[in-house]
Formats: sequence, C-alpha cells, structure tokens
Amino acid sequence: MKMHDKPARSRILIVDDLPGNIKVLAELLKDDYDISMTTNGQDALRLAHSGTLELILLDIVMPGMDGLEVCRRLRENPRTRGIPIIFVTGQGDTEDEARGFAVGAVDYITKPFSAPIVRARVKTHLGLKLAREQIEKSNQEIRHLNDNLVAVLSEQKKANELLDRANQFIRSTFGRYMSEDVVATILDSPDGLRLGGEKREVTVMMSDLRGFTLLSERRAPEEVVTMLNRYLEVMTEILLKYNGTIIEFMGDGILALFGAPISRPDDPQRAVACALAMQLAMQQVNAANRANGFPEFLMGVGLNTGMVVAGNIGSDKRTKYGVVGSAINLTARIESLTVGGEVLISDVTAKACGTLIAVEQSWEVMPKGAGRPLTVHQVSGIGGAYNLHLPKREKIPLHPLPTPIVASFRVMEGKHAGITTHSGTLVALSPPKAEILSDLRAERLSNVQVALYDDQDRMITRDLYAKVLDEDDGDGRQTIHFTSTPTEAEQFFQQILKVNPVA
Repeated sequence: MKMHDKPARSRILIVDDLPGNIKVLAELLKDDYDISMTTNGQDALRLAHSGTLELILLDIVMPGMDGLEVCRRLRENPRTRGIPIIFVTGQGDTEDEARGFAVGAVDYITKPFSAPIVRARVKTHLGLKLAREQIEKSNQEIRHLNDNLVAVLSEQKKANELLDRANQFIRSTFGRYMSEDVVATILDSPDGLRLGGEKREVTVMMSDLRGFTLLSERRAPEEVVTMLNRYLEVMTEILLKYNGTIIEFMGDGILALFGAPISRPDDPQRAVACALAMQLAMQQVNAANRANGFPEFLMGVGLNTGMVVAGNIGSDKRTKYGVVGSAINLTARIESLTVGGEVLISDVTAKACGTLIAVEQSWEVMPKGAGRPLTVHQVSGIGGAYNLHLPKREKIPLHPLPTPIVASFRVMEGKHAGITTHSGTLVALSPPKAEILSDLRAERLSNVQVALYDDQDRMITRDLYAKVLDEDDGDGRQTIHFTSTPTEAEQFFQQILKVNPVA
C-alpha cells in the first residue's frame, strides 16, 4: 500500500423495517464505515452473499422473514457463516436475548441504545473478526513451521513473533472498550479464554438515575441518547480512574466491581470513594443538561461487599467477563433504597472501611426475600488520601397547605403498581418532599405511585413516583420524597405554592 493510500473501510449492513432506525444507526457509523441498508430479510440475505460484508446490525421483529430466521440462514451457509451479527432490537427480555444467541448472534443491543455502546460493540466485533483471521493465519504459519524441522530454533522465534503481534493487536483493539485488567487476564493466562470463573470477595456497585425511564418515554430518542451518553461518559471516566471493572451498562444503570479480576487491599474504600466522586460529578452532568434545556437528574448508588463467582460467562460463540452471586442481588436491593443523591452501603462494606468514612445515618430494613434485617449506612464522605465529601443538604421545612391536594396512592411491587388504591391528600408540600394523610400505611422506603387531582376532581397526573421516608405513627401521616416528577406535576405544584406562598 502506498503511503498516501487510505486503509480500506469495513462495510456494514443495517437491517431494520423502520427507515428511521436505519437512519440513526447510519449517522452514528457513516464516518468510520461504508454503510449498506435494507428494510427486509430477503434483501439482507442477498447482500450478505455478495461477499463484501464485514458485520451486520440486524433487527429481530420484521414483516415476512424476521431477524432470527435471517441469522439462522446466514449461519447455515459457509459463505456467510463468519460474518458477525449483532441484534439491535426493542425486545430486551432474557429469553429474547437467549434466542438471539442460540441462532448465532455475537452480541445483543437493546433499544433505545447508547451511541458509545453501539460504536464500541461494532469496533470490538470487527476487531475480533480481524483478530481471528490474523490468529488463524498465524496458526497456519506455525503449523507450516512445525513441518520444517530443519531450522527449529529460528522458525520457533518467528512463530513467537507472530503470536506476539497477534496478542498486541488484541490488546490495542479491546483496550479501548474493556478494563485493562480484564484484557490482561484473558491474554496473559493460558486459560484466559476458557469459560468458567473463580470465587473471590469483591465490592459491588450499582447506580441508577431517578426518573430516567419515565423521561425516556416522553422525550425524543435523540435527546434521550444525548443525555444518557453524557452521563455514561462522565461516570465511565471516574470508574476507570478508581480501577473499577465495568461489568454492564443497563440503560441508565451501571454495574461495576472492585476486586475482580484484580484484587487490591483497598477495594471497599476505593469503591466508596468512587461512588462519592460519581455523586459529586452529577453537578457537571446536570450543568450540561441545563445548558441544553434538558432536565436535571438525581443518581442513587448502592455498595455491598461479599463473595461472588467472577469470570468468563457465556457460550463458545459468545463470552463476556461477568459475575454472579447473592451479593449482586443484595447490592440491587440496597441501591433501590436510595432516594437520589445518596450513597448507601452495606454493613459489611462499612466495617471494611472503618473510621475512614463519614456516616450520616444508619437504619435497618427487611428486604423482600431476606431472612434477616439488613443494616444500611448513608455515607457522606471519606477521609484519608481520598478526602471526598458530599455537600450538606439544606433542610427545607414542609409548607402546610390551607387546602390539601387530593391524591391516591398505590404501592409499587417491583416495576409495577399494586392493585390496591389508597385515597388521601397532600397536606404539606416543599418539593421534592410532601406530607400525606391517607390510609396507605406503607413501610419506610417503599416506592409508591401517586395520582394528583385538582379542586375540580380532574386528574393532573398518575405518573408521579415517590419513596416513603418514615413509618406511620398511627395518625395516618407520612412523609414522601418524589423520585420522578413529570412536568405536569411540577407545574401544578408551582401554581399551588404561588397561591399559597411560603411564609
């Protein structure tokens, strides 16, 4: 190749029955790749047989031949068997994902997708394809060298150089998208690519944005992706700075580990410091949101230390570095207790950190499915070399309402509201908090769906969500903290407080 020649661009096929989805993906990738597009499975098969495709982004639900059938046929044909296929679909259930991998997909991206994730997955699988080809080429050369025993020493040196070049290529490819520790473990260990894992103690982190799911249903997809990308970019930089291993992005949620694949003595303390740094960085994220006319968010972070099995999980066709164990489920329960803007940690993590951390408050809860109470601690800072502290929250007194706001409440059961509706009123208000009077009698830190009504008994919204902050003392009064407030509720509260200003 001449010095002034540009390297050949990989050709990618995008298959989706909705032209709008194709356009979004094409805009993300067109600067780096040659893009082909089609809206049906038959054309996809025809284009794949042209022999010039390097990767396919494939929707599942399409009229006529669906994506699963397209993938199955491509895998059956020797000419197209080696083309990496990534499903990009709105079907996000575990069973749907399993069906996709069963027919031969190499990856699975759920809509609405994040631009960095799409780019990273495309680059990773193109890199994998090239790496496999280079390794196969290297293996062929090595086999040829082994047949020529006349010059064993010199030929072995050549073989080692070939393998070193292949490993270096893999490092440079995967190092952009995976933790360096994970890449090193896979390449430096003779068994690094085998399925299986090992037991080890880690500190697990889970984070989540309050109200993002509701907002994503009400905003344009481009705005949702822009906000999500900005948030994930900031958080990823912090996690890598504190040597956290990012296991997965779950929409607006993040699952990360401290202690695998590399264990360090300060894993719990470093995890707490990282969580505090992430909370402090939300000021930067929200400042950018305000500048672009987007809403601000609160993030909840939960930490827990315990034994897990960490390692390569999956099948021979697709493997990822993952983690399983009850410590993961307990971390999810702790994170679900956060109102937003908080870092909650388990008692095990708190004891591992000792006097280094500042605990604002502690309490016991009884998580569903747990056999005994769980002690959680709200951390506001960490000393030592980390020296990170969250700003003190200003305590705003609740403003009594001369005319209570009529409301109804339903306790959330997982992601769905319960069937029992409780009537009541909001008797005091200072967003994001309110005092309610009702027959709700919900346990502390329960999540509730709130429906609001005006003085003409017209519904304002049923998409207001809150967390109960205290137990009912027998008078039917409880304090709630809004965790997701739609625009119509914000405007309604502003009108109420304008008519009844705070004294």
